[in-house]
Amino acid sequence: MANLKEIRNRISSVSSTMQITSAMKMVSAAKLKRAQDAITRLRPYASKLRYILENVSGSLDLSENVYAEDRGQESVLIVAITSNRGLCGGFNSNIIKRVNSLVKNEFSNSKVSVICLGKKIKDVIKKTELYYVNDTLAPLEDIMANTSFNRAAEIGEELMKLFRTKEVDKIVLVYNRFLNAANQSIEVEGFLPIIPEVSVSAGPSNYIFEPNKEEIVSELIPKSLKTQLYKAILDSVAAEHGARMTAMHKATDNASDLKRSLTLSYNKARQAAITNEILEIVGGAEALNA
Repeated sequence: MANLKEIRNRISSVSSTMQITSAMKMVSAAKLKRAQDAITRLRPYASKLRYILENVSGSLDLSENVYAEDRGQESVLIVAITSNRGLCGGFNSNIIKRVNSLVKNEFSNSKVSVICLGKKIKDVIKKTELYYVNDTLAPLEDIMANTSFNRAAEIGEELMKLFRTKEVDKIVLVYNRFLNAANQSIEVEGFLPIIPEVSVSAGPSNYIFEPNKEEIVSELIPKSLKTQLYKAILDSVAAEHGARMTAMHKATDNASDLKRSLTLSYNKARQAAITNEILEIVGGAEALNA
């Protein structure tokens, strides 16, 4: 059994750790409320805008909508979204595993490149054979430190440019979708090309375009794509805070259990030490009387 000083030091260390994890849990809970409100407000708008976009795309010719051109998946760009910090359970590692799975399985015959939004996945991807397609995105890859629609729009514009210039044939987003504070789901969401819900054969006469098709292509489609990317980023931010709050809650509970166990061990060791001292005193007194 460890001596009393070692046990006291461990109890002190566990108590300090418990204070840190408890504080981090409260901070994440406060941030989660704001992030949850943001994604809850944006998600219905983004979903409806995407639905309208997909239906409108079905009524446009490929010559009118370059973003709907299906060129296969010879060159694939994965936009992976993680956090800049750890201590959030499997939040980041699940995205990294999912990206690796896509590269090895679904896109095994494709030329795959990755853009990393978040430091955690970037540190891992650097050590693999995957590479970054566009160095101009480097200043924007740290968007997780300062999330805003304007910065997301800049990234979205660069992604659309890569698709328009045929540098990539397919772009997918990989991120954690926020469900609740304790649960997130990994989403692999097609970004480009836009897959129409309604085929051209359904007849363009079902739609009246105001003011005209050209303006829809130039205004609505880019806006919808930027909103889709921003929604994915907000989803990831809310999921990160939820995952960190849950992880820190479990860590605090585990530290509390460990502290109780160490306190019990300390009391047992202290009681044994006192008993031994009493026995030594009694033994010494008996030796003197003899």
